[in-house]
Amino acid sequence: MRTALVLAGGGVAGIAWELGVLRGLADADPGLAARIIAADLVVGTSAGSAVAAQITSGTPLDDLYQAQLAAETAEIEPAGDLMVMLSGLTRAVADGGAPDELRRRIGALAAAADTVDPAARLASITARLPRDSWPTSPEQKLVLTAVDIDSGEGVVFHRTSGVPLADAVAASCAVPCIWPVVTIDGRRYMDGGLREGTNLDLAAGYDRILLIMPQLADAPALWGPELPEQVAALEPSSVYVVSADQPSLDAFGANPLSPATRAPSAEAGRAIGRANAAAVAAFWP
Repeated sequence: MRTALVLAGGGVAGIAWELGVLRGLADADPGLAARIIAADLVVGTSAGSAVAAQITSGTPLDDLYQAQLAAETAEIEPAGDLMVMLSGLTRAVADGGAPDELRRRIGALAAAADTVDPAARLASITARLPRDSWPTSPEQKLVLTAVDIDSGEGVVFHRTSGVPLADAVAASCAVPCIWPVVTIDGRRYMDGGLREGTNLDLAAGYDRILLIMPQLADAPALWGPELPEQVAALEPSSVYVVSADQPSLDAFGANPLSPATRAPSAEAGRAIGRANAAAVAAFWP
C-alpha cells in the first residue's frame, strides 16, 4: 500500500489552513496525522510547497501550527495587485493556444511585473523553513512544482535536482505579477500551480492519495482540468479530498496572500481537520 499526500496552493492563508487541517487531524488521532505526514510521496504546489517542506523537516506539527498563530512573522505583504494578476491570467487564457504557449505568455507578464525585491522575498521564504536542506529519508519522496517561464514547461524539483530547498519553494510560490520570478541556474521560474491546479497527477500509481486543498470542493479550476477529471485520471488509485468550507473562505478574506490571514485561516483549517478525521482515518491505511 503506497500513500501520497498532495498539498495544493492558496497563498499565505493556504499555508496556515493546511497546517491547521493537519493539526485538526492530530487533535482527533495523533497517530493518523503522523502517518499522513510520513506518506511515501509528498507533493507540494505553491503554498503547499512550503507546508510540504515544513512537515517533512521533522519539526513537531504543533510548533508549525503555533507559528501561524503568532503575531510575529517574517511574511511580507505582496507588492502586486491580486486583481491585476487574475485579469492577466484571464486574458492569457482567452487568447488561446497550447498550454506551454499560455504559460510563456503569463511568464512574460510575470517577468515584466514590478514586485518586491527578490532577495527580500527569498529571505521571507527561507524564514518559513525549519531546515535549509531537503529531507534525506530514502523512504519518503518530496517533490515541489514550478513552471519554467521561458519554455512554459512544468518542472518538478526534488532532493536530487541540485536545487536549494528554499529556492525550490520560492519558485513554486512565485505567483505571477505578485511575487518575483525566481532564477535558478540561469532559468526563470514561476508558480507551480500553473503546471496544474493541484498537480494531483504526480501521485499517479500510488494506492491512497490524500489531497488537501484550500478551495471549495466544487470551485472551478483556475488552471488545468477540473478536479473530478483529475481524480478520474488516477483510477484505480483511491483519492480523498479535504477541501475548504465557507468559514474557511471567510478566514482567507479578500487577499489570501496577506500575512494577516494566518491565524484565522489556521483555526478554520483545524476545524476542517477535526470534521474530516473519522473519514480520513477510514481511508488512510
